[in-house]
Amino acid sequence: MTGVQTCALPIFFCAISLLAPFLALGVTINTVPVGNAGNAGEVQPQGTFGAVANDYRIGTYEVSNAQYAAFLNAKAASDPLGLYNANMSGSFGGIARSGSSGSYSYAPIAGRGDKPVLSVSWYDSIRFANWLNNGQGNGDTETGGYTLLGGTPTPSNGLSITRNAGATWFLPSENEWYKAAYYDPSDSSYFDYPTSSNTVPTAESPAGGGNSANYSFATGNMTDGGAYTGSDSPYGTFDQGGNLWEWNEALIGGSSRGLRGGGFFKPSSNLLASVRFDINPTAEGSSVGFRVATVADV
Repeated sequence: MTGVQTCALPIFFCAISLLAPFLALGVTINTVPVGNAGNAGEVQPQGTFGAVANDYRIGTYEVSNAQYAAFLNAKAASDPLGLYNANMSGSFGGIARSGSSGSYSYAPIAGRGDKPVLSVSWYDSIRFANWLNNGQGNGDTETGGYTLLGGTPTPSNGLSITRNAGATWFLPSENEWYKAAYYDPSDSSYFDYPTSSNTVPTAESPAGGGNSANYSFATGNMTDGGAYTGSDSPYGTFDQGGNLWEWNEALIGGSSRGLRGGGFFKPSSNLLASVRFDINPTAEGSSVGFRVATVADV
């Protein structure tokens, strides 16, 4: 029949194939403003964190499976940069891949589109930020907010990468991430937890109460971004504690990149402002995701 697409594949993969052109459309990143520029940092055992000289905006939620699938459809038809990890379609993942190299298609798994993407390396996260910085679509992943050299999954300049001047989308610095999670602008203090609280959040299913989070296997999986509707930070971010560890820009010990926030199967102690973690930037752990940030006047 003229004008009707047909597919000889199993129905699940047919759906992916037919949806792929739509999934490649641009994504919208919801952000919240973080003001109070020039605030003082908080002293912790591993340093002083949270001081930021300028206003900026940060993702309200972690980057989702649906958003990352759109990125993959735009930039990973053959995936020479290893932007996709098979764990993304595993027990806790949310993105299925079909087709063969050169014509891969990606789609969020039903019911998981709004859950955060997992198993992303630090390099995957800054490539996503570059793609946003360069207008999405066919925007470059190797230049923009960051410059990555070598054209390989692990850049040749990996451990010397820093944010470029003029970047409009980027991975949060550790201070930017920390401030958005813990700073209380009402009295210039810091909370212990990123739920606007100094009391341990309750590990329970969403929506929960006014101080709840997804950790200690409370739900057995990730939850949708913002599912804990009453447990946002003072600036209005969600899930900076629990769900997934989140990458930040910090280079620690010369060979690792920073993580903050804890994960859905980690204990409550990992949600604390005093807990700082780092791993190799090539790691693609099943409890690791990210959120992005942008300039104040986006």
